[in-house]
Amino acid sequence: MFQYKCMNNISDAINTVLDDQYKKTDETEEADGIIVRSAKMHDMEFGDRLKAIVRAGSGVNNIPLERCAEEGIVVFNSPGANANSVKELVIGSMINASRNIPDAIRWVKDNATDEDLAKDVEKGKKKFAGTELKGKTLGVIGLGAIGGMVANAAYALGMHIVGIDPYLSVRNALALDRSVKIRKTYGSVYSEADYLTIHLHLTDQTRGMINSEAFDQMKDGVILMNFSRGEVVDNIALKEALESGKVRKYVTDFPSPEVMKMPNVIATPHLGASTKEAEDNCAIMAVEELRDYLENGCITNSVNYPNVNPGPCQSEGRVVVLHHNVPNVLSTISTVFGGKGINITNLTNQTRGKYACCVVDTEAPVTKSLARELCEADSVIRVIVVK
Repeated sequence: MFQYKCMNNISDAINTVLDDQYKKTDETEEADGIIVRSAKMHDMEFGDRLKAIVRAGSGVNNIPLERCAEEGIVVFNSPGANANSVKELVIGSMINASRNIPDAIRWVKDNATDEDLAKDVEKGKKKFAGTELKGKTLGVIGLGAIGGMVANAAYALGMHIVGIDPYLSVRNALALDRSVKIRKTYGSVYSEADYLTIHLHLTDQTRGMINSEAFDQMKDGVILMNFSRGEVVDNIALKEALESGKVRKYVTDFPSPEVMKMPNVIATPHLGASTKEAEDNCAIMAVEELRDYLENGCITNSVNYPNVNPGPCQSEGRVVVLHHNVPNVLSTISTVFGGKGINITNLTNQTRGKYACCVVDTEAPVTKSLARELCEADSVIRVIVVK
């Protein structure tokens, strides 16, 4: 029996994946896995039983990744599960900004009781004249699951697309329309774009990357859309760019008091993944990852440990050894099994930076004494017996 805790309201769609082996608990120390969306976890203490945290979404800045890695807690996210939801919001927001729709709606509401409204509309609409998307260039910063879908959708609307992603995967590259032009520098994307959309994780490298230097390279009157994280944009530089007209409109899904005081801002209250479909998809992907790890020791879409996929557990025994990525750990693990007279039928080891995961299949079940001896080996962080 496995127990899990939900840190936020999670879609009931998880019940289509979790069977009678899984029981919900309200106690963190009793949980084998935690399912989370936006709850802040940096100050939380984790119980010894906790093996995994799954994020029903892509961003993981609310989870202490390094501490979890050192405690042998694998953190997963669900990339791409909410991609269509965010894509649709980006496209809709681009149209809103381009055609001044929010301002136009506000004007109509403010003048709704005017008896001469029909006449005023004909006069007033001139101030909301916008531009069409067709034939314009959209720059996409980050061509992952979301950015790639935005690029393809915008191309279907008749736009030219340029993009950049230093870490573009083969899978995401193959999903892009052939007409999407990949650039080698951010500056080349900035300089070509009439519209610019950001789809990056918030890291030390991306924090504040849209700064004065970046704005200087952009076209005058660019429309900037940020559905990544608010902190990716330097607010001081943004204020100057909006006031000077360098940026015609700034569209963000991350409002803040500082940004909302700036002119020509269109903000939504973090609606990117706020659709029933996205919440269902994220929840299902998250608990599928949790099940595969707890039941088979397989790691898919981890953000602090390497992905490891030895397949369903069909051997007599299987154990997961989370360890630091240093020399001689694998030989130590093999020696422990040999000392117990247990034959290894398969060993899969993958690394990610300073962390690694080794999944070992054996001809006999893994005993508590064997697991204990593995735990005591140098550089081993945690041992989880699957079977």
